[in-house]
Amino acid sequence: MARVYLLVNVLPGKEVSIRDTLRGIKGVSNADVVTGHYDIIAVIEAKNTTEIFEKILKKIRMIKGISRTETFVAVE
Repeated sequence: MARVYLLVNVLPGKEVSIRDTLRGIKGVSNADVVTGHYDIIAVIEAKNTTEIFEKILKKIRMIKGISRTETFVAVE
């Protein structure tokens, strides 16, 4: 099982709606609005990282209101 932590910046006022959208995507095991440099941190799990990156590029990055993402791959 592969896991990544996705840090997301969104347009002002879009935090809660985008968090809720992320929570509805299969493979997103958690998504929370946070304080600091990023607006949302999501945990994504799948069989392998290829499947995760496809989901990020084809679904998540297409969500209106997301301005930037940064992905951290869990190694253990």
